[in-house]
Amino acid sequence: MTEFDHIIAEQFSFVKALKKEQNKSVVVLRHKTLSAEIVVIDFPGDPAVYEILKHLSHPNLPRILSVMPDGQRCRVIEEYINGSTVADILAGGLYTERGVRRIAKDICCALDALHSKNIIHRDIKPENIMVDSKGNIKLVDFDAARIYKRYKSEDTSFIGTAGFAAPEQFGFNQTDPRSDIFALGILMNVMLTGEHPSKKLYQGKLKKVIEKCINLDPNQRFSTARELYAKL
Repeated sequence: MTEFDHIIAEQFSFVKALKKEQNKSVVVLRHKTLSAEIVVIDFPGDPAVYEILKHLSHPNLPRILSVMPDGQRCRVIEEYINGSTVADILAGGLYTERGVRRIAKDICCALDALHSKNIIHRDIKPENIMVDSKGNIKLVDFDAARIYKRYKSEDTSFIGTAGFAAPEQFGFNQTDPRSDIFALGILMNVMLTGEHPSKKLYQGKLKKVIEKCINLDPNQRFSTARELYAKL
């Protein structure tokens, strides 16, 4: 048992598991005296993205409190966000254009901060957008995130969610900020129609914005999150 394990056992109590997979766990713990809650992520892989996020403070991103590499594995402690995902909210009904614009703008702000550090999220979807108890929007879950490197021709691993992942995530090219913009376009359409745009494309005022986001050619999409924000 590591020093970290001893501290957790002595000072924290288990609240719930958010994710339990073969090689990864995400649990919520509560401090026994302070009652503050944290999220502990245990996963195999490179902590590089989380190391950058630890020094990035942004209202639309979770606070990363600690990053602890341990051999081939890594543990991350981050703030617990009490709220609902966009997926949870969609289960009760579709969003209005006004609601979509508000959330999409906040996600653009989060992406602008990430992209400024060369981080590509690669998994924007309803389950990874949190609305906290005060109505604040947070982009979460950096399992699929990677650091963009100009000299590479394609991603090392093909990670993402089918239906939301841009074509280049499947080996056609390297992902870059425009890949996240593609996924955000899919997200907006799903929030407005409940369907993937291949099944039902939104026909309201945001139609042209969505179509530009989800163009199969990255060069025809919005080039930056700021550019998309300006059209929302």
